[in-house]
Amino acid sequence: MKIKALIFDMDDTLFNEIDYIFSGYKAVDKWLRENFEIVGFYNIATFLFNNGIRKNIFNKSLELLKMNFNEGMIIDMVNVYRGHEPTIQLLEDARWVLQHLLGSTKLGLISDGYLISQEKKVNALKIEEQFHSIILTDKLGRKNWKPSPIPYIQASKELNCQHHECIYIGDNVSKDFITAKRLGWKTVHICRENGIYSAVNNINEYSAHYQIRDLRELYNIQELEHVFVYPIDNKDVVIYDHN
Repeated sequence: MKIKALIFDMDDTLFNEIDYIFSGYKAVDKWLRENFEIVGFYNIATFLFNNGIRKNIFNKSLELLKMNFNEGMIIDMVNVYRGHEPTIQLLEDARWVLQHLLGSTKLGLISDGYLISQEKKVNALKIEEQFHSIILTDKLGRKNWKPSPIPYIQASKELNCQHHECIYIGDNVSKDFITAKRLGWKTVHICRENGIYSAVNNINEYSAHYQIRDLRELYNIQELEHVFVYPIDNKDVVIYDHN
C-alpha cells in the first residue's frame, strides 16, 4: 500500500525550537523590566543556554543578576514564557515541502509540550488550515505524550488512513519513532545541525527507517515519490551524503 499521509512533529521539524526559546526569554525579559525594573535577563539567559545550561535557567539568571526572588516569581516567569506570543516561522525546507505536495496527500501533526505553548506555536506558524489533523498531545494528558500509541492511533483515524499508509517525520530519536514503527508506520528522522536533540544517537528500535538533514530530501525517498507534484527542478532538492 502507498503512503497516503505525512505526519510531522513540530519543534525542530517545522521550525527551529531555539527561536521559540529565545522568543520566550525576550518575553520574560520584558516582563521583568516592566514589573521589577530588572534589566539584563535576556542576555544572561541566552548566554547560559548557549553554554549548555538547560535546567533552572530562570533561577540561575536572577542569581547572576544578584536579584532576590522566590518560588512564586519563578512560577510567574514560567507562565509568561509558556503563554507568550512566539516569534517563529516555518523553516524554508518545511515551507518547500508543504508547497510541493499533491493536494490529495493527507497532512498531520503530532506534537508534545504544554498545551498553551503548542497552540501558540501552531497559530504563529499559520499552519492550521493546511493540516487535516493536529494532535497536541497535552490535550490527551501527560501520560499520552509520545511515545504513547494514543496520538498515533488518533491521527490515523482522523486522517482516515491505515497505519501502513502513514509516515512520521520527527527529530527526537528517544520517543518519536519507536511506537510509530511498532504500529506499522514508516519513519523519518530529520537531524538538524542545531536541533535540541541532534546529539541523541539512534539506538536499535528507537531509530527511524530513514535519516535526512533537510525536509526536501523527502522527495528522494522512494515510498514518497508519488506524493510530490512533478516535475520539480532538481536544483531545489538538497541531497546529503550520510556516509
